[in-house]
Amino acid sequence: MSTNLVWWTIAIYIIVSLFIAYLSRSGKQTNMTSYFLGDRKLNGFVSALSYSATTYSAFMLVGLAGLTYTGGVGAYGFEIIYFMGVSLVAFFGPRFWLVGKKYGYVTPSEMLGDRYKSKKVAFVVSLFSCLFLIPYSAVQLAGVGYLLQGMTNNAIPFTTGVIIATVLAIVFSYIAGIRSVAWTDSLQALMMIITSTVVVLLIIHGLGGVGEFFDTLKANEPQALSVPGNGYFSFLTFLGLTVPWFFFSLSNPQVSQRLFMPASLKSLRTMLMGFLIFGFIYTIVSVVWGFSASVMFPDLANADLATPRILSSELVPPILGAIVMVGIMAAAISTIDSILLTLSSLFARDVYGNIKKNSDDRQQLLVGKIVIPVIAILAYLFAQSNVSLIAVLSVASSAGLLVAVPAIIGAFFWKRGTAAGVLTSVTVSGIIVILFELLKIKPLGLASGLWGITISTVLFIAVSLITKAPKEKADEFLTYLKTELKRNKIV
Repeated sequence: MSTNLVWWTIAIYIIVSLFIAYLSRSGKQTNMTSYFLGDRKLNGFVSALSYSATTYSAFMLVGLAGLTYTGGVGAYGFEIIYFMGVSLVAFFGPRFWLVGKKYGYVTPSEMLGDRYKSKKVAFVVSLFSCLFLIPYSAVQLAGVGYLLQGMTNNAIPFTTGVIIATVLAIVFSYIAGIRSVAWTDSLQALMMIITSTVVVLLIIHGLGGVGEFFDTLKANEPQALSVPGNGYFSFLTFLGLTVPWFFFSLSNPQVSQRLFMPASLKSLRTMLMGFLIFGFIYTIVSVVWGFSASVMFPDLANADLATPRILSSELVPPILGAIVMVGIMAAAISTIDSILLTLSSLFARDVYGNIKKNSDDRQQLLVGKIVIPVIAILAYLFAQSNVSLIAVLSVASSAGLLVAVPAIIGAFFWKRGTAAGVLTSVTVSGIIVILFELLKIKPLGLASGLWGITISTVLFIAVSLITKAPKEKADEFLTYLKTELKRNKIV
């Protein structure tokens, strides 16, 4: 594909996105709730598209396509498990929204700190979230780097793509906080789903139609249509990948924080339904994309280059390929800027706010804005390392975030949970996950995420049972939830 075409398409995307981001400004974002949550006034349609763009990042059309290329149809099962995990949003979403509105929570870790009556809980959970989300941000940056590098046959180097994504994420975050991110996300989500679906239809048609496409796949790559197929998706590998993904909507703060943002419970339901429709289509598209690459380019050295090779192939008109490329790039940036906002809010509210106890809302907002580029630079530096398979590193990051899941579930359903239980479970299991990932070990063949959530659950329950629970706050928190859920006829 022409490098000039790629540059012009990127330039048009930047101009349009900046214009939309500027239009999203509404009043002055002078407090944490306004800047990071959009004053809790996002409507259902915008929430659905923004949630989709934030969740379905470079992981899908670059990462999931690459995983399908590497391991076959097992990648589809892996992503469907995540899709099943979205049911957690239907169950926990109203609970997050109700307590967020009543108690004014800005971050999920602030919610945990208040529920367990411990500032240390908010502090520790925030630190571990930062620790594991920065590599996930780097994954998105690397996705853009691989995409532009592959589309232009190295005319645009990997590092240049990473720098572009980093700068744009910072700019979108600064213009109007979550409002600009949400509205640019909406543009990006629509562009992603429409253009990628059209490309898949063109590819299938170009390869002879659905029947001939699968006949060719069965003839050339028969192992791709079975599990474990070529052996990549063994049972333990599949389990290690899917468990962190199943709990993604709860464990990843950049996702769960969005449960505080809709204007109403009705908007929250619209967000969920819109996301489910979007996600189902996008999953099918991404997997077929990976299968198409295995038919067209069976000898790729790096599976994450499957998408760039497809988009620059003769089956895809150059203009359409360039538009899809920008859609994928935009998806990655939407995830990065969402993570930047979430991590900066975590740091400002739960780290800085606990270190400087007399800090007010405006001071915390200033600190949050200051650390946005710092976090972005750290992600950029991490992205310069060797990121060989985007999907696997994405799951590794989510594996670390799993350690907070028992505390989150306990906050809503176990009155006996204690701050000591949370601190012990998150700290010990978080360190274990980090060690397993750094040493690249899997005791008993089990991935770090499986060990992390198992140890975290055991420690949370055991330590909570031998320590004192914050009975008054637990009673107030859970009684309020029970009353409001009943009043709104929510199970």
